[in-house]
Amino acid sequence: MEFLKQPQYHSLFVFLFGLVLLFPAALSWKDAVTHVHQFVIQEASVKRLCKTQHVMTVNGMYPGPTLEIKNGDTLSVKVINKGKYNITIHWHGVRQMRTGWADGPEFVTQCPIRPGGSYTYRFTVRGQEGTLWWHAHSTWLRATVYGALLIQPREGTNFPFAKPNRQSTLLLGEWWNANPVDVVREATRTGAAPNISDAYTINGQPGDLYNCSKQDTVVVPISSGETNLLRVVNSAMNQPLFFTIANHKFTVVGADASYVKPFTTSVLMLGPGQTTDVLISGDQTPGRYYMAARAYQSAQNAPFDNTTTTAILEYSKSSSAAKPIMPRLPAFNDTPTVTAFSTSFRSREKALVPAQVDENLFFTVGLGLNSCPPNFNKTQQCQGPNGTRFTASMNNVSFSLPSNFSLLQAHKQGIRGVFTTDFPAAPPRVFDYTGNVSRSLFQPATGTKLYRLKYGSRVQVVLQGTSIVTPENHPIHLHGYDFYIIAEGFGNFNPKTDSSKFNLVDPPLRNTAAVPVGGWAVIRFVADNPGVWLMHCHLDVHITWGLAMAFLVEDGVGKLEAIEPPPEDLPICS
Repeated sequence: MEFLKQPQYHSLFVFLFGLVLLFPAALSWKDAVTHVHQFVIQEASVKRLCKTQHVMTVNGMYPGPTLEIKNGDTLSVKVINKGKYNITIHWHGVRQMRTGWADGPEFVTQCPIRPGGSYTYRFTVRGQEGTLWWHAHSTWLRATVYGALLIQPREGTNFPFAKPNRQSTLLLGEWWNANPVDVVREATRTGAAPNISDAYTINGQPGDLYNCSKQDTVVVPISSGETNLLRVVNSAMNQPLFFTIANHKFTVVGADASYVKPFTTSVLMLGPGQTTDVLISGDQTPGRYYMAARAYQSAQNAPFDNTTTTAILEYSKSSSAAKPIMPRLPAFNDTPTVTAFSTSFRSREKALVPAQVDENLFFTVGLGLNSCPPNFNKTQQCQGPNGTRFTASMNNVSFSLPSNFSLLQAHKQGIRGVFTTDFPAAPPRVFDYTGNVSRSLFQPATGTKLYRLKYGSRVQVVLQGTSIVTPENHPIHLHGYDFYIIAEGFGNFNPKTDSSKFNLVDPPLRNTAAVPVGGWAVIRFVADNPGVWLMHCHLDVHITWGLAMAFLVEDGVGKLEAIEPPPEDLPICS
């Protein structure tokens, strides 16, 4: 598909896009403040499901602390690593304009914080309001090292809806009766899929459908006549989740720290990494109502945790002894419900989505199988299907992180041999992506390949799922950017027919796109943030297998179009 390049409109678009970012600042950032926090990474004993586990935490809390700021504020978070693992912290969804050194993915924008070391993340959040979150971005530590980042409206402004009576945050998670780092290490050793979780959680608690959990079930208060804001985050490791509340409807008002046109639904579906802000009304008979989450499992015949986590929506003046009412949840494979939900999102205002593009990219995303290497023990180290090892890729490249330098450091310091910039703009072979794929295409190449973008370029990416091994819903997250999801569909993307489905008026602005099972999604963004930015599947098992790539966005003209210098305390690799 070809798009006409119109430089005069391109320059105007970048100028207007910049004005959108700067206009609120011109109005007033004088009331913005800097919030200073300290995160101490340390091991703590946490008892769930009748068993005590020693897990990594922030400040001894599981989940970690909630950070609350206003649009325009600055965060300064000193992370002190008193744990036994290397660690980094990623501020999921924060644009990090010119502050890529604070983004956090290990060996991408920084080397890890070693045990005994520290690093201060400092960045300003501008032009974003709603719910984001933070989490570890090293091995599988984010299973327990995560928390919410709440961004209230800028000083002197309000929500674009009636101010809610209360705000509550619900972090959906996963729990293993094991050390999550050991779980992924064992899977890496055997080449098999990792063990599934033993429970889902809401704010770290499984809820009273699990053993030894009833007394700690999370209770969310509401009073009759109230309208409350719920901030829902899927911080689970590997599982998209349905979420609903018995007898209550949701009015969706935001997602990924962007406002959306309000719409009503009885069920949410969030892929890992996604956030959704909803209003609920206290319009039911006072009582106790279960809030419940369980798996949306799109990969056929793949094992998954089929349990249900619960919290309780409790009306004031209701008896705490009353048995909560249980909601009906969709079937675990209810893709039509997922589609109806995901296609309901629209930006609240007319979107500044690029009408033309300079980079027209096509990325396949999916799993793969590596043949057992000759020096491996097939019985012990090749426990994937038919004596193979699981892998994953984008455009047939399984992404491999460096270990001696971060990609951003290598880029800015001109260090050769760490990465190449030949990530393919399209798959090396055209095939029936969602059909019966030849086994010759199951094994990808391995590499540390980046795709170079000029500053200000208008980018379109078709994210095409494949049926290699199995089709699956992939939550694809792009660091350093929000993007517009202009279309999605099933089967193979056809530029001749599917381009007519593009929404260039009010598409939703997200940082994580749930690519439909056996289908595709199309995103657009302007490359206005220089640095190295990871794009990956937010199912952690898939990024472990290599389902990732990175964009290298060049500096523009002048200081304001260049990444800031690295902080003095940036961790070094050793």
